[in-house]
Amino acid sequence: MTVSLPKRRLVACAAILVILLLWVLAVSALAEHLPKNQLVQLLFYAVAGIGWALPVIPVISWSENYKSRKK
Repeated sequence: MTVSLPKRRLVACAAILVILLLWVLAVSALAEHLPKNQLVQLLFYAVAGIGWALPVIPVISWSENYKSRKK
């Protein structure tokens, strides 16, 4: 079954929103357990600020990969 581009984008948009919501909740929960060291907090938030892209990239790739599949 082939999913049309608009449907893929809608599903991907919803998935990205869910991933980001879960990411924010996880980061805020973990941040409560950080030491009060500014360097540790800076590194944590730098990694967290970039790290959200890792689970989102496959979703974006899937949503735009409809052309490369053979019919």
